[in-house]
Amino acid sequence: MILLDTANIKETPAELAADYVMSDQLRRCLDDLERRIDPDVEEQLWADHKTFLDGDWPEPLFDPRRTAASAPGIEWPWISVNSAIMDLDQMAMQQFVGCSDCLASGSGSPLTIRANYGVAISSSWFGCDMYLMDPEIDTLPTSMPFNDRDQVAAVIERGIPDVATGYSARVYAMGLIFREILSQYPKIGRYVLPYHPDLQSPIDTAELVWGSDFLLAVYEEPQQVHALLDLMTETYIKGMNLWSDIHPFRPEINVHWSLMHKGNIMLRTDSGMNLSPAMYDEFVRPYEERCLAALGGGAIHFCGRGEHFIDSMTTLPGLTAIQMSQPHLNDMEQIYRATVDRGMPLLQLERETAEAALASGRDLHHLVLLR
Repeated sequence: MILLDTANIKETPAELAADYVMSDQLRRCLDDLERRIDPDVEEQLWADHKTFLDGDWPEPLFDPRRTAASAPGIEWPWISVNSAIMDLDQMAMQQFVGCSDCLASGSGSPLTIRANYGVAISSSWFGCDMYLMDPEIDTLPTSMPFNDRDQVAAVIERGIPDVATGYSARVYAMGLIFREILSQYPKIGRYVLPYHPDLQSPIDTAELVWGSDFLLAVYEEPQQVHALLDLMTETYIKGMNLWSDIHPFRPEINVHWSLMHKGNIMLRTDSGMNLSPAMYDEFVRPYEERCLAALGGGAIHFCGRGEHFIDSMTTLPGLTAIQMSQPHLNDMEQIYRATVDRGMPLLQLERETAEAALASGRDLHHLVLLR
């Protein structure tokens, strides 16, 4: 791993964006993408996703595809994660490569882009050291937690940080650059949808900042944990509002990853898998509820086992959908009772899992989007 000297990033997002000059290579690729986007195909795809989210999809499972594929007219480059992290033009190229791939394959995913700087954006706000991973790993950067209660106390004492400095200055600069690019191409501007960066959630950022001792602190120092979670919540809302100033949320339906969902945000609750149902209700649910209320609702993602908190989670006001990983780690009947039986879509469920449920006679209420 390579330590990133983020403290020496002194420019504001606006200054970084103002210095940006689009490469000839990216210009050629964008010209190719603009030519290949078929408005009729994209409008039909959007309509299909809306029908599904409204609960009116006629088939048992939702497995969308474009009505026509569109091959590239030029050779598009492959961009490594590290190249994209270190260079704004390479980040733009990496993101639009994904759009080209969707058109070429006829995928049923909407065309999406994001400032792809990883899970450590939010922990960088609080002074955690940032590390670039070794090039051969080709994965997003990470941060190192403090693992020190005095440093955590100092974080709480300092209060809400400036979310647009250091490492995250690139995040918001990329948002400004995307906005400028979209303004130059009518079809790209209409059909390529920017989605918000990975700001995690209050519970996930708290663990990223504190470290594994956080799991002991919920027993030993619950008041300190609540103080930290309160800070994480207010900072998350501030960071998300700054992003939405650049790219306002769309009315009713937004995108995240390769899917559409109702509401505006996609919270992550990966750290919730480590907590009991009672702890979820005390240390996670209230702060997620505040985020959903402040930011117009949205969906939640969790990795690993979530069967123990799913019943409480899916009664959150403003929650519109669940996107989960590792169904094999969960009692899926509990998941189905708390989601599709309540009219809540399950997004990107593995085909094998969904088809096994249907084969057993389980009604999924036409509310499962396949991965």
